[in-house]
Amino acid sequence: MARIEGVDLPKNKRIIIGLTYIYGIGISRSIDILRMTNINENIKVKDLNDTQIISIRNILSNNYDLEGNLRRSETMSIKRLMEIGCYRGRRHRVNLPLRGQRTRTNARTGRGTKKTIAGKKKAPRK
Repeated sequence: MARIEGVDLPKNKRIIIGLTYIYGIGISRSIDILRMTNINENIKVKDLNDTQIISIRNILSNNYDLEGNLRRSETMSIKRLMEIGCYRGRRHRVNLPLRGQRTRTNARTGRGTKKTIAGKKKAPRK
């Protein structure tokens, strides 16, 4: 089993998909990494040589921020926005969407579940 950046890659998946299990690597970055190392994207993770694994590790450690470092930098950026009190920071603080989405009918995750008023009586007809 290949262990890269503290993540165990799944044995039976292709390497192009296996690399996406690392936080900070998507399909396009995975393709770029495999092109730099001259590794076939259709090879399975269990079929990799030690030299191929080492070359992938070297490229990842030298060129990219991944896993813990990336998570830390993202949280620091969000904290900075909240501290300076900008619009995006205030939206982060109250857990609302911050990129212009509507909140009247959607954004249930941020606003919480719908609350109904129990026992409210309708006005009688005249």
